[in-house]
Amino acid sequence: MTSQHQEQAAARGLLRAVSQSIGYDVAAVWGRAIAAVPRARFLPDRVWLLHGDAYDVCDRRDAPERWLASAYADAPVVTQINDGREPDDPADAWPSCSASAPSIVIAMLDALDLTAGTRVLEIGTGTGWNAALLAHRLGDANVVTVEVDPALAARARSTLASLGYAPTVVCGDGRLGWAPGQAYDRVVATCSVRRIPPAWIAQTRTGGTILAPWDSPWICGGLVQLTVGDDGSAAGRYSPDSAFMLMRTQRPDLLLFRDVVHDDHQPTESVTTLDPWSVADAGVETQFALGLRLGDLWYAWHHDPEVDGVATRLWVATTDGTSWAAVDWDGTEDAGRYTVWQHGPRRPWDEVEAAYQWWLDNGRPGPCRFGLTVRPDGEHRAWLDTTTNSWPLR
Repeated sequence: MTSQHQEQAAARGLLRAVSQSIGYDVAAVWGRAIAAVPRARFLPDRVWLLHGDAYDVCDRRDAPERWLASAYADAPVVTQINDGREPDDPADAWPSCSASAPSIVIAMLDALDLTAGTRVLEIGTGTGWNAALLAHRLGDANVVTVEVDPALAARARSTLASLGYAPTVVCGDGRLGWAPGQAYDRVVATCSVRRIPPAWIAQTRTGGTILAPWDSPWICGGLVQLTVGDDGSAAGRYSPDSAFMLMRTQRPDLLLFRDVVHDDHQPTESVTTLDPWSVADAGVETQFALGLRLGDLWYAWHHDPEVDGVATRLWVATTDGTSWAAVDWDGTEDAGRYTVWQHGPRRPWDEVEAAYQWWLDNGRPGPCRFGLTVRPDGEHRAWLDTTTNSWPLR
C-alpha cells in the first residue's frame, strides 16, 4: 500500500473513531474537510507522545509507523515543548503546543454552528489544522487566526499554503484579537483562558458567539460558550469535557516554596474532618464547582514531605501568594481528622470547606448547571442555573 493510500485509510479510520467518541456521525462537511486537509500534514516530524506520566519523543524518521498512527489517532499530539526550548533533562519537559484530539476539534466546530459566509476569528493557530478545516468550510476570506509564537505561526502559514489555503495568519497576542478583521460572527479559542479578553467581545458582532476552553487555578477543564449582547456584555453556559493549554499571556508565574511559603511564617493550627481528597483530585463535578466558587485558590500535593508524622500534605494557596494552608494526613487509614496550618490575611482552607459545603447543599452540580456573564465593565460573574444566582469571580 502506498503512503498516500495508507494516509487515506488512516483518515477514514479517524472519522470512525471521532464519530464513536462524539456519539454521532461526523457531518459530511467536516468529513470532506478532514479528507482535504490531512492531519498528518500539519504535524512536525518530531512530536511528543504521553507515556505514563512523561512524554516520549517520536521522530517520523526513526518510527514512521508510530508517528503516522499518532497523527490519525483520536488523541492529542504534543508538537512543541517548553515554548520551543528543549530542556537538558527530558523529565523537565512540559507541553506548550499540541494538535488537539480530533473529536474535541469536531465537537467545537459543531458548537460554532457555522453557515456559509460566517466570519471566524481563531485564537491559537498552533499547527494550523483547525484553521485549515475552517478555511475549507468557509473560504480563506472568512477566517483569521492568531498565534503568539512566531515559529509556530510561520510553520502553520507555510503548511496551509502548501495545501492551497490562505486564511489570514496573524502573529500576535491572542488577547488582542485582530481588530482589522472585525466584526466576527464567531470567536473560537484553541487555548484555555481564565478571563475572556475584552477585545474578543468588542470584535464580535451583537448576537455572535465566543467559544473558549476554560481554566481556573483549581482545575483546567470545560468549555464556555457566550453570546455577545448589544450592551457589550457576553453571557452563556459551561459544558464539560475539554482541557487545553492555558493562553501564554495568562500563565501564572508562581512557585510554592519560592513565592508563597517562607521559613519565617508562623501559621495557626486547627483540625478539619474534611478529607482533602474529597476536594483535590476529586471528580470533575466537584473540582469544576470549586474552581468557580474559590476563584483564585490553587492546590498542590506534597507526598512524603519529610515532616514528622506527615505522610501526605495538601497545599492550598492564593494566586497572589499572600495566604496559604497545609492539610496534613498522618498515614492512618480512615483517619477522619487532619491537621490544618494556615497563614496570611485569608484562611484558604476555611474557604475550601465553605465552597465544598455549598456544592453539597446545591445538589452537587456539574459543569452544565453553571454559566458565566462578562459585564460591559469587564467584571466576570459565575452563576448557578440562572443569572440571578451569581457571584463575582475572584
